[in-house]
Amino acid sequence: MSVLRFDCRFRYASGFALDFAFVAERGVTAIVGPSGSGKTTVLNLIAGLLTPVEGMIELGETRLFDATSAINLPPERREIGYIFQDYQLFPHLTVEQNLRYGQRRASHAPASFEHVIEVLELDALVKRAPVSLSGGEKQRVALGRALLRGPRLLLLDEPLNAVDARLRQTIGEFLARAIAEFKIPAVLVSHDQESIAALADAIVPIDGR
Repeated sequence: MSVLRFDCRFRYASGFALDFAFVAERGVTAIVGPSGSGKTTVLNLIAGLLTPVEGMIELGETRLFDATSAINLPPERREIGYIFQDYQLFPHLTVEQNLRYGQRRASHAPASFEHVIEVLELDALVKRAPVSLSGGEKQRVALGRALLRGPRLLLLDEPLNAVDARLRQTIGEFLARAIAEFKIPAVLVSHDQESIAALADAIVPIDGR
């Protein structure tokens, strides 16, 4: 069985309409398309932050959304970890407190705090404030917080955007290590296929209208 099945229609008040379907298997599925094509909209629909006009979203054997059957699970019940493009770390909390926040919201037994710290090499950062972190460090913390929620699926919005080639490689290595270590499938979106080619197991083009 596929990890994720997505087949949805959505329309913004501005007139932008999305009609998109794809299937994600184990590993990393990358949705690639230009700015404004609806990539982030797809992630928000999967996460439950937006509601499709019609269609279906299925994670494993769990129906997250089904317009025909009036099924629409709230975001907190979808067991999804979402790493936003701007990371959305809590500025008033330390790195450790940000990570523990994810752990407290776990829907089932997640990876241990110590294991996540080790895999993502966060030990030296735990007492620091998010404002003192680099972009790559913030992303590792956001990834760790998502992993500590015990998700069945990770969503990543432009994880390699706006970084130089050296940092892109480093971030890509941490992402690949975490996904492999914790065996959690991921769906990421990017406008640059070249930057995520080494990370993705499958690439799905999108060209929203």
